[in-house]
Amino acid sequence: MTQTPYGVGPTATLPTLEAGPQQTSPLPTAYPAPAYPPPQPTLPTATFPSYGTQPPAMAPPTMPPATTPPPAPSHPDRPRGTRRIAELATVAVLAAGLATGGTYAVTRTSATTASGPSTTQSQSANQAPAANPAAPVIQANGSTPDWAATAKAVSPSVVAIKVSSAQAEGEGSGVILDKAGHVITNNHVATGAGSNATITVTLDDGRTYAATIAGTDPSTDLAVLTLTSPPSDLVPISIGDSDALTVGQQVMAVGNPLGLAGTVTTGIVSALNRPVTTGSDSTSRTSSDPVVTNAIQTSAAINPGNSGGALVTANGQLVGINSAIASLGSSGGQSGSIGIGFAIPVKEAKAIADQLIATGSAKHAYLGVSSADGTVADGTAQRAAALLKTVASGTPAAAAGLRTGDAVVAIDGKRVDSSLSLVAAIRERQVGDTVTVTVIRDGQRQDISMALAARPGA
Repeated sequence: MTQTPYGVGPTATLPTLEAGPQQTSPLPTAYPAPAYPPPQPTLPTATFPSYGTQPPAMAPPTMPPATTPPPAPSHPDRPRGTRRIAELATVAVLAAGLATGGTYAVTRTSATTASGPSTTQSQSANQAPAANPAAPVIQANGSTPDWAATAKAVSPSVVAIKVSSAQAEGEGSGVILDKAGHVITNNHVATGAGSNATITVTLDDGRTYAATIAGTDPSTDLAVLTLTSPPSDLVPISIGDSDALTVGQQVMAVGNPLGLAGTVTTGIVSALNRPVTTGSDSTSRTSSDPVVTNAIQTSAAINPGNSGGALVTANGQLVGINSAIASLGSSGGQSGSIGIGFAIPVKEAKAIADQLIATGSAKHAYLGVSSADGTVADGTAQRAAALLKTVASGTPAAAAGLRTGDAVVAIDGKRVDSSLSLVAAIRERQVGDTVTVTVIRDGQRQDISMALAARPGA
C-alpha cells in the first residue's frame, strides 16, 4: 500500500504502516491476527500521506490462500514545510446520507438552523454538545434533491482548519457541534503539526479564530477543538442518524480540499459497515492501536483537505466525518479521489466527541480476545469468519462463555467475515452496550449475549 502525503506544498516520507490484518498479542480487545482474508474482490490499495508500501499478509499453508485486502484509507492532507501534516492521516472520506430531496427544497429559517436547544448558548466548555435535531432543509422529491439548498444550509457549519508549527503545517476541515465553539475534526488534522502548534479555524464567512485542543482520540482518529472567544452566531450542524442510512442514498461532502474552503461534492452511499484500517504518523499518535473504523463508503469525491469535514444527507443532516479515501498505489506524489471514500459514522463520532468535551479523553469498549481471518463450515457451505485465537480471563468475552476456536460470524445480526471486521464492529460500540455475538462452534450456530466493559487503560 503506497501512502503519500497530502496538502499543498512539499511532501515528506513518514514511516510505513501495514494495511492488512496483523497478529496481535492477547490484549483485552479484539485485534486482527495473522491475516487469512476471506475471498473478496481485489480493490485498489489506499494511500496514506507519507506512508510506505507493505504487501498483504500471506496466509499459513493450512488456511485458504490469501487475497488482496480491501484498500486502506489514506490521509489527503499532510503538512507543508519541512514535513506536511496529515490533513487526512487516514484517507479523505465521505459518508452517505438519507436522500429526501426533490424538485425543490425549502431552507428553514436561520433561527432553526443556527441553533439547537436554548440551553446550548450557556453551555460550559466541558459540557457535551446538545444535538441539533432539526433538519435544515425539507426536500420535495428524494430522487432529485436541490443540492444548492443543502449546500447553503450546511456550509455555515463546516470550517477550514490550519495547523502550523516550526516543524510543519497543514490544512483540514471541521464541523461545528454547538454554540460553545466545539468543532469536531480528525485527530491527524488536529495533531499533525506536532506539539506547540498554532491552530486557527476559519468560518464559512471568512472570520478566523484561534483554537485549542479539547481532546483527542487516536484510536478513532477523532479530535475536538474549542474556539477561543467564539462568536454568538455560530451555526451548529444538524445531527442525523447514520444507522438509518441505506446503500444507494444520495449524500454530499462539504470541506476544504486543497485549501478550497466551502467545496461541496455529491455521490451515493456505496456500502455500509465497511471495515477500514488506517494509521497516522508518530507525531499525531499517542496510542499503538491502529485506527479501525466500521466505515460508511461513498462515491462522493474526497480530496486532500477534506479530512474532518461533513458528510450530510440531502436534508442537511450530518451522518459522517470524512476521514479516508482509497487510491491507486503509486511510487510517490499525491493521490486524489477515485470514487471510493470512507467516513466515520456520526453515531460513533458524536459519542467520542461527547467524551472528549467532557473529560478530554475517550473510553472504548472491548471483548478481550485476539482473532485471525479464516473460514468455517456453515451447513453445506463455507463462510468467512473471525476465528478466536485467545480469550483473556476476566474479560467480557470470557464471562459470556466465548472460547478459543469459536468462529464469530455476526455482531447484532450484522455479518462479520474477518478479524478486522470484528474489531471494527466492537470499536463502534460504547462501554456498557449489550451485544449479541453469533458464533459457529462445533458446526452449530450460537447467539451469545454480553455487556461490553471499558478497555483497561483506554
